[in-house]
Amino acid sequence: MSEIHLPQDAWEDVEPGTEALLEQWLVKPGDRVTAGQTVAVVVMVKTSIDVPAPQDGVLDQVLIEADATVAQGKPLATLRAA
Repeated sequence: MSEIHLPQDAWEDVEPGTEALLEQWLVKPGDRVTAGQTVAVVVMVKTSIDVPAPQDGVLDQVLIEADATVAQGKPLATLRAA
């Protein structure tokens, strides 16, 4: 099982303690995804950021719901092998 995170480069050039807002999930638990597929959209400092799946698999569990904030390093969801 692996985790889906906001890409690390999204956190560059932001102040420590900055949080992102998970705006929308584009897939739901049980959906198959492919590596690089956008699975969620996050907003940080008035910029929308696409969150890609790190590998092929099935979205297992959403850990951060839409409209919730997420801190750097926190996983958004878990992904299991297909």
